[in-house]
Amino acid sequence: MEIVILSGLSGSGKSTAIKSLEDIGYFCVDNLPSLLINEFIDLCLNSELNLKKIALVIDIRINDASTLSDFHKYIDTIRKKAKNVQIIFLESKNEALIKRYKETRRKHPLSDDGNILESVEKEREILQNVRNLSDHIIDTTGYNVHELRDHINNIFGNSDTDRISLNIFSFGFKHGYPLDADIVLDARFLPNPYFVDSLKALNGNDQEIKDFVLSNTESKEFIEKISDLLTFLIPRYKKEGKSYINLAIGCTGGKHRSVVITNELADSFRNFDPSVKHRDINK
Repeated sequence: MEIVILSGLSGSGKSTAIKSLEDIGYFCVDNLPSLLINEFIDLCLNSELNLKKIALVIDIRINDASTLSDFHKYIDTIRKKAKNVQIIFLESKNEALIKRYKETRRKHPLSDDGNILESVEKEREILQNVRNLSDHIIDTTGYNVHELRDHINNIFGNSDTDRISLNIFSFGFKHGYPLDADIVLDARFLPNPYFVDSLKALNGNDQEIKDFVLSNTESKEFIEKISDLLTFLIPRYKKEGKSYINLAIGCTGGKHRSVVITNELADSFRNFDPSVKHRDINK
């Protein structure tokens, strides 16, 4: 089991970091009391959930100074149970933290009177022991959310989990637009098998329909241009933090042309293990 303990100063980007870890396959728990760490780890190790990667956020929100001063004891116990335990600590310069709190208008967890600077310095002192134990210390002062996410992915991501999900589905325009689509493309310009008596009752999964649609040079060109578009978009969507792309291919009824095009695209991008769905094929 891989375990990541995420800690750091309030406002330094822990929410972005934990979301990034979740996106690359970690089971994440935010704001866990230190007193429950070992019980939670035991539960994960002994459960049937088969959790391989866990990330826990431990910070000042629910853990007092005395608990965090004994943080090393909890870590020592965890490392006896799991070989791969890493601690990541996020921090920022005071000026950056104060600016972030003013922009979000949120209250610092240690601030009762609104004095952000005093609260930040107090928190920094309380978390010093946790910082000293950390394997990775990241100063997020000059980071935006995308840069911080990329940094987390570079440390903990891998080729199996750190890739975008590709969902390709066909639909019929007469049954309504797909609300969850990121990209909608129209295949209604292609010759329609519906108007061929011997093909009307078949669908795009049948070889006869596939042959009919792909016999048109414009169909093949259409598939090539969509493939070029996806090849261009996928790394850029991923860079911006998008974890999936929903591509919808539509024809009139969603039974013939769009089904063939969807299947061909899925085959072209099979290295992404795309999800394929034909929404209206049986309507």
